[in-house]
Amino acid sequence: EIRDEFSGFDAEKRFAMGQLECGGEELKGCACAMVIKGLETPQECPLFAGVCTPDSPRGPCMVSSEGTCAAYFQYER
Repeated sequence: EIRDEFSGFDAEKRFAMGQLECGGEELKGCACAMVIKGLETPQECPLFAGVCTPDSPRGPCMVSSEGTCAAYFQYER
């Protein structure tokens, strides 16, 4: 949370957005956490290149073109 002295910069208060929720539950089968830690490769993820593609990303590793899974999808398949 933002301290009271900086509350003028708090978008939730300034724009009457209410409480924002971050995160949520990960998609079952998504191995992004393991890929980011270097414990698995994108090809080891059961969603990779199937339901998870750059056009339909299912995890943070595929969202950006610089993401690990997106790079593997483009150059390593």
